Amino acid sequence: MSKPLNLNQAWVQSQEAIELSADVRQRMQDSVDFLKRYLEAAEAPVYGVNTGFGSLQNVRVPDDQLSELQRNLLITHAAGTGEVLSRDLRRLMVYLKLQNMSQGYSALRPIVFERLAAMLNQDCLPRVTQQGSLGASGDLAPLAQMVLPLIGEGQLETADGKWMSGAEWLQSNAWEPLLLMPKEALALINGTQFMLSHAVLTHKRIERMGAQLPLIAALSADAFDCRPEPFEAPLHRIRPHHGQVHVAQQMRELLAQSPMAALPKKQVQDPYSFRCIPQVHGASWDALNHCFSVWETELNAVTDNPNVFEEENRVLSGGNFHGQPLALTLDYAAMALAEWANISERRTYLLIGGQRGLKPYLADDPGLDSGYMIAQYSAAALVSQNKQLCTPASVDSIVSSNGQEDHVSMGANAATKLLRVVDNVERVLAIEWLTACKAMGQRKAYNQSQGLADQTNPELEAKWAEFEALMPGTHQDIPMETLIELSRSYLFG
Repeated sequence: MSKPLNLNQAWVQSQEAIELSADVRQRMQDSVDFLKRYLEAAEAPVYGVNTGFGSLQNVRVPDDQLSELQRNLLITHAAGTGEVLSRDLRRLMVYLKLQNMSQGYSALRPIVFERLAAMLNQDCLPRVTQQGSLGASGDLAPLAQMVLPLIGEGQLETADGKWMSGAEWLQSNAWEPLLLMPKEALALINGTQFMLSHAVLTHKRIERMGAQLPLIAALSADAFDCRPEPFEAPLHRIRPHHGQVHVAQQMRELLAQSPMAALPKKQVQDPYSFRCIPQVHGASWDALNHCFSVWETELNAVTDNPNVFEEENRVLSGGNFHGQPLALTLDYAAMALAEWANISERRTYLLIGGQRGLKPYLADDPGLDSGYMIAQYSAAALVSQNKQLCTPASVDSIVSSNGQEDHVSMGANAATKLLRVVDNVERVLAIEWLTACKAMGQRKAYNQSQGLADQTNPELEAKWAEFEALMPGTHQDIPMETLIELSRSYLFG
């Protein structure tokens, strides 16, 4: 732990067994020992260590009540509500908290690390809910829920989906509830791990989408008999946004191996949803890469408060728990992803429009058969919902803690909205793939009837044939919802 991580490493390592190395153990213990010496020598109170919290910062707590202070903090702050987070998110939250605390600026004992790590190693994950964090003093409510089992409270879910109380979990390991030392509860619940877990999971899913996106777009382009010129290098050399150049190259390489793409075209230009794939997909990639950079910085940051600095002989209170860097980028990522869905739905709309040798709605017998008409409706509904979900959470703030916490990031709301956008984008792209595959079958038949090339890029040919082989029947035999979910499962697992 504590070595610099990238987003992929965070995902992979959160799935593995966690051990406390000797150097991290020593670093953590050093921070605990320093805080003890500092408190013995300090005349002034230290926030959250021997004072109340938030607007109660000026209430001094007697030394013989400091452990009770920390326990009370967990109990009162575990105020989350709503649906329980997925196991992936809860696992990431625990792992990211371990990463944060292992850096040695939080005055947490190694035993606290080991108890939290045991949750991951036993695949026994704490109950954490979606709502309750303002994303400002860290993700207080969900993080408090996450660590309740350390003191014998809260709940955990086993690998087979059974629930046990925090007390039962401790008993199963022959452990007593932790008696938390000064600052430990505050260090555990200050931090941005709820927001950041959503960012790490989103990154994984974006990578998966990104691998399929050029294939979906290229198959649609060939099925719609599009011109390849908009993807040629000179156009993008004179507007060299990195994402645009990269997407154009992907499209160019795919269509360069397509006999269909090389055929003469009747139209002089194609609609923007095809012609501007590099500009739109690429701009989203540039936005997302900025978000990834911010998320990676946060991944390797310390975000609790206060922090101990032995080298400077200081304990400093600040605002590293504030979620604004994440809030803004979680909103930005949602907008960037929504654009992939916006332009995808427009390509679906054109594919079912009865143009360029394709049948209306891609129906086998238009009139008797409505074809893929309502699949496009579903895509349109998802795109519209994304526009609502992309209203930024990060521009909002509600004063809390009697005015002490007078600006909050609302990053937790941005995080939960982002995952809903990701779900919607996957489904919109799945609908495009489904319609593109049907359209490709009709394109092949039309070209054969005209004595024209009926093959696309070999990689696309193979994926098209593979997907067609998975189809359990035609769209007239199988409910469209089943086919959409089949497409989503095929593309994104």
